Formats: sequence, structure tokens, C-alpha cells
Amino acid sequence: MYELLFWKYVEEIYLNHHEVYEALVEKQEIEGLEILPVEVILNRIASVFSDWEKVDENSWQNTAGKGAFQVITTSQSIKIDCYGTEGKTMDKLVDLLAEFKCPLYDPQVPERYDEMFE
Repeated sequence: MYELLFWKYVEEIYLNHHEVYEALVEKQEIEGLEILPVEVILNRIASVFSDWEKVDENSWQNTAGKGAFQVITTSQSIKIDCYGTEGKTMDKLVDLLAEFKCPLYDPQVPERYDEMFE
């Protein structure tokens, strides 16, 4: 599994990214993060991946190739667990969340990619 996590800071607020990640994984609310349009984001993911099989409300499987992913949300974050997912698919997810000004935090590295919005 490979985790991708996305959130948006309130303007002029920057916190320790790894501490934010750990709190969001525990589904805690964090002062300094924006409330996200979760339903709109989920609908956008469903639209972009409409050619994938929707396994359940928040999971997709590629029937024409490799990979699957599950989306786990809080009011402040979008976490995507990727299973055997190709890099180009993960890039598509990163680009999709960039539409909502939510940069990627990659906990495997660990690094947050804020520079795409600066």
C-alpha cells in the first residue's frame, strides 16, 4: 500500500506536516486547516475514474490494468490508500487534488509538496 494525503492550510498558517498527518490519520480536527468540499472532491474522483470499477462508495479498481485505491475522508483531509497503483494513476490523483489547492503530503518520504502552489 502507498498512502497519499491531502489538506489545505488556512492562509498564512503552516504547521509541522508530519504532526498534521498523524493527527489526520487519527481523524482529529486541526486548528489551522481549511474545511474541504469533500463531496465535490469525491464526485470529481468518481468522474475522472469513471472507467474504473467502483467497488464501494469510496473504492475503485482498475479492471483494464493494475491497481486499486480507497479514499478516506475527514472534513479537513483526503487520504488515498493505493494498492498496486501505477505512478501515472497516483499522479492523476495528485493533479486532481491540486484543482482544489490541496498539495500532496507523502508520508513515505515524508515530504509535503507545497511548492506547486507558490
